[in-house]
Amino acid sequence: MKKISILGSTGSIGTQTLDVAAMHPDSFEIDGLAAGSNTALLLEQVRRFRPRRVSVASKELADDIRPQLPAGVELFSGDEGLVQIAAGGDADYVVTAVMGSVGLRSTLAAIEAGRDIGLANKETLVTAGHLVTELARCKGVNLLPIDSEHSAIFQCLNGERAQDIASITLTASGGSFRDLTREQLRNVTVEDALRHPNWAMGAKITIDSATMVNKGLEVIEAHWLFGLPYEQIGVVLHPESIIHSFVEFRDSSIIAQLGNPDMRVPIQYALTYPQRWHSPAQRLSLAQAGQLTFREMDFARYPALRLAIECGKIGGTATTAFNAANEVAVARFLRRDIPFVRIEEILEEVLERHTAESHPSLEQIEDCDRAARTLAHSL
Repeated sequence: MKKISILGSTGSIGTQTLDVAAMHPDSFEIDGLAAGSNTALLLEQVRRFRPRRVSVASKELADDIRPQLPAGVELFSGDEGLVQIAAGGDADYVVTAVMGSVGLRSTLAAIEAGRDIGLANKETLVTAGHLVTELARCKGVNLLPIDSEHSAIFQCLNGERAQDIASITLTASGGSFRDLTREQLRNVTVEDALRHPNWAMGAKITIDSATMVNKGLEVIEAHWLFGLPYEQIGVVLHPESIIHSFVEFRDSSIIAQLGNPDMRVPIQYALTYPQRWHSPAQRLSLAQAGQLTFREMDFARYPALRLAIECGKIGGTATTAFNAANEVAVARFLRRDIPFVRIEEILEEVLERHTAESHPSLEQIEDCDRAARTLAHSL
């Protein structure tokens, strides 16, 4: 029986992780759940899965739900609550599915406690990849990718030698606006941006898909997960989202991982690795798919992707500033404070004013995060 804690249990990845756990009740036990402000859904999850420990975003929310919790459930709140769910209790596996850099300290705490990590919070590696990967090595902890692209690369590399890798390529759907020109983007709405053609995801990641920031974050994450230089990491547009990513080896062979878009597949593989269990996901028929199409990445069309990769090559706090500015800019767009194309402009402006620190400490990373957010709010 694997005991699991989930950070971000009411989000898209968190709810699908619980779906997977429910399909295998004799194999998984839920030890802890951390949510944000969706207390109604959290309480449903608590009643169904009976975790021993629960956390919510604030003390006020904790006070609201306390009378509704079953006897014996420990209740926490805020950033410290995330750390308690990640590193306290009896879990031996932590799924980090919170959105944004808020997941960094709790992920580090889970690794420090010796827990294997199912990583769906890409911002953790984007903001502090050197700290996270080094601590995981020291503690002998597995970082198992949940993002579909990184899970695909992880599966393609099983049994292969690192020196045989020529390159890895992440596929990108292109998001909600993949067929629009730069000029057409000027008038798109929040509702337009949230209509992803292939995946059902949360609002923030759906906007990131439309700007291609999400793919930029994934390139940085892949750099840390697989230890490859940026020159060996590529991106290609693949509108069908059936090939989730692929690896080319030095003998020119290419191995790809395919499947219908369903996040429960990479989630389950991260939970059961190295085993593969039955999944209810719809089986892929290539005959029915008919054709798979690909396009070279246009960095002029997607300047945020170019900017993310440039930040990755600079390293240090450059990626921290990029991520923090993007989180603020996306939140402002979702509030209708700024138009869609202003997201990319804010990223450019914040990074123009940023001087990167190489090999930053956790404190320097957090200082950079705060400063970038303040600037992005003010622009």
